[in-house]
Amino acid sequence: MSRPDLALSETSYQGQLLSNERLADYTTWRVGGVAKHMYKPAGISDLALFLKHLPANEPLLCLGLGSNSLIRDTGFNGTVILTQGCLNALSMIDAELVRVEAGVSCAKMARFCARNNLSGGEFWAGIPGTMGGALRMNAGCFNGETWQSVVEVETITRDGEIRRRQPTDFNVSYRHIAGLEKDEWFVAATCRLVAGEKETSLQLIKSLLAHRAETQPTNEYNCGSVFRNPPDNYAAKLIESCGLKGMRFGGAAVSEKHANFIINHQGSASAGDIEALIQLVKKTVHLKTAIELVQEVHIIGDEPCPG
Repeated sequence: MSRPDLALSETSYQGQLLSNERLADYTTWRVGGVAKHMYKPAGISDLALFLKHLPANEPLLCLGLGSNSLIRDTGFNGTVILTQGCLNALSMIDAELVRVEAGVSCAKMARFCARNNLSGGEFWAGIPGTMGGALRMNAGCFNGETWQSVVEVETITRDGEIRRRQPTDFNVSYRHIAGLEKDEWFVAATCRLVAGEKETSLQLIKSLLAHRAETQPTNEYNCGSVFRNPPDNYAAKLIESCGLKGMRFGGAAVSEKHANFIINHQGSASAGDIEALIQLVKKTVHLKTAIELVQEVHIIGDEPCPG
């Protein structure tokens, strides 16, 4: 693939710089247009160097597993920083502390903790994303949430400054984090877990994954939960009560298995189909229940021109 025209010297970085990269290959919905540039860093320090050389007016997007993102068919007219498979260091600091970089999958983090006789991280096995995304939205499932174990995070700014920050720097709530600057991203975290027993934790992970497979459309392209649960209610219950299970728009469909999942049916959906169905579900639920569903999924890219 040809070399993008960015102001970087031949020896200034060690990662991989691509142009016109198809983003559907990097999202769990398998939809999305083209990124003008994509950078796959060789590590955090390499990413810092890359950002220091990046033009100040270049639009920037950090992407992990792409499980909580809907990238429009128009793509992204800027540079995508890919963390999955790139920022992937994972290590024990001591008997109870684990340092994990943003590109490590949540499932890998769960297994790593279990195999090191640590308990309390099994729930990560049910989150279809990376730890960077889990930090950004306080991802959780099976009665666990990411920030319940965080003791320190490392972030990076647009100008390549690496920072160490404490949980008290942030306002952490259900599926939301406040306290990051506009151009600041999580690149690593240190998490404290409790002593456990490997086989017990691995068995719990196995049972959680079995339950997930029984109740969620894990064998179809999806992004995970589309909407947050409203206070004292469940998004799936509301959507189902409005008769929306199975509703389709183009190649997108509300899952028959779990109503808070929208699937790319047989890979036939466009990002536009999925976005239209999201809006239709929100509108219908609001009209019938007066409850405004809030999206978990982030919609990225310029809106297409009408007509």
